[in-house]
Amino acid sequence: MRALGSRGEEATMRRAALAVSTTALVAAALTAPVAAPLAAHATPTPTPSASPSLPTITQTVDPVTSVGGARLAEMNTVIVDAPSGVPKPPDVPDVAWVIADADTGAVVAAKNPHAHLLPASTLKTLTALLLMHRLDPKDELKATSVEAGAEGTRVGMVPGQHYTVAQLFQALIMSSGNDAAYGLATLNGGMDKTVDELNSLAAELGAHDTVVKDPSGLDAPGQVSSAYDLALFGRAAIADPDYVRLATTKQATFPGAASKTSRSRPTFAIGNHNRLVWNYPGALGVKNGYTKAAHRTFIGAAKRGDKTYIVTEMYGTGSSWRPAASLLDWAFAHGDKVKPVGRLVDRGEAVVRPKPAGSAATPTPAVGSVEAGSRIATVKSPTADLDLLMPPVAVAGMALLFVIWRRSSGSRRPARPAGRHRA
Repeated sequence: MRALGSRGEEATMRRAALAVSTTALVAAALTAPVAAPLAAHATPTPTPSASPSLPTITQTVDPVTSVGGARLAEMNTVIVDAPSGVPKPPDVPDVAWVIADADTGAVVAAKNPHAHLLPASTLKTLTALLLMHRLDPKDELKATSVEAGAEGTRVGMVPGQHYTVAQLFQALIMSSGNDAAYGLATLNGGMDKTVDELNSLAAELGAHDTVVKDPSGLDAPGQVSSAYDLALFGRAAIADPDYVRLATTKQATFPGAASKTSRSRPTFAIGNHNRLVWNYPGALGVKNGYTKAAHRTFIGAAKRGDKTYIVTEMYGTGSSWRPAASLLDWAFAHGDKVKPVGRLVDRGEAVVRPKPAGSAATPTPAVGSVEAGSRIATVKSPTADLDLLMPPVAVAGMALLFVIWRRSSGSRRPARPAGRHRA
């Protein structure tokens, strides 16, 4: 055997060995068990295709305890019982959705209906259901920096200015104002009281996938809902003429800051953020939502003739009203021809979540409580970043090998820090 004749040959051999070790480590990492599932708020890496791949739900649901029917426990598939000649519902860019008959409560089609996902501002529907007929429309709130400084979408409340309950509900439903949600909570006795009552109302409606932490729907640790629960909220909302009136109003005026030199108070125009109301004949409104973590969420409803259908969407990868419209079009064309795959429970029917037969009774959790890690759905993207899928030991090993390689190559340029996603 010829001895190594130079430092160059020695360096070459070292780099070759390192490359082989790195390849083996990567292969082992990719085949090793995932250390922890991706959380529901993890942002999937976009694919090169025209439409991004939808994440896969890793949550499981027990068919016995599935509110609304055993078939609604199915995951990652379109749930529909259509006879020959009836097309399946359109393929829409949502992780979860539900189509239901508002009158009978029949669920005519769904996908991941009980997946626990972030609701965003669709949760304002529940806030309105709780408070709309409790607070006097003429009562006033003197806004503080707490309400006016709310994160996210705001209608534009000004500290020190007065707003009626009626005006706050306009801002809540039409403009999705987080400041308005906090103002209404203040008039109801505070955030903690309102959150507790929202969780109680969710249970009364049978919405056991829902845990409320913020009455505005702004993302908060532990806060979740499901497409099925949003359909329960939507059904209750469109049964209230006062809610429908506000949810279908396209434009209104909202008071600005009072002038120091005039008794008159200027106003500014606010518009309805629900684009279905502007574009779909027969739309009954309900509520839209969006955050970077929740993606697009939506509750919509429409009436044509003697039929009214509800559509809900969660973790939508687009921003258009058209997916909801396409689901409604399918429902009006074929909803009465398919066999229901489940049903929306009536208010008060399923206050306590069903339990498996023979299971020991367990105390109902305190209102607003949540078992850590048990309520958050996980979504797993096939295109997720490699470092999110590797076990921590493999990642540490890769980092160590990278440092060794940098030193052996003689480079002294510092590595660039990795980018971070903002929720």
